[in-house]
Amino acid sequence: MADLHESEIKLRVGLDENRVPEKLYWSAQDGGIDNEEAKAMLLSVWDSKNQESLKIDLWTKDMPVEEMKIFFHQTLVSLSDTFMRATQDEKMTATMKDFCAYFAEKLDLKK
Repeated sequence: MADLHESEIKLRVGLDENRVPEKLYWSAQDGGIDNEEAKAMLLSVWDSKNQESLKIDLWTKDMPVEEMKIFFHQTLVSLSDTFMRATQDEKMTATMKDFCAYFAEKLDLKK
């Protein structure tokens, strides 16, 4: 049997006195990322036993609202792509992409 390779992704959150995120840092050694700063993160994991999604959504208090809108749009587009790769469901992927376009239009986001 081949040796199992493990990869670690680290998240570090700097909090203020009210436990509100002020700084976010992440590292992913296999991806060449070492202690990079971020303004927001969304993490979802699937709990198969309980058949539910568990998530952590964090953003720093200085994350600009306009950047948050762009971040959400790009995340939705990425989720559409991931959904397609995971399910091969072209019809629903097209519907998701239509929503992404609508989302961008309503928020007046420029590509």
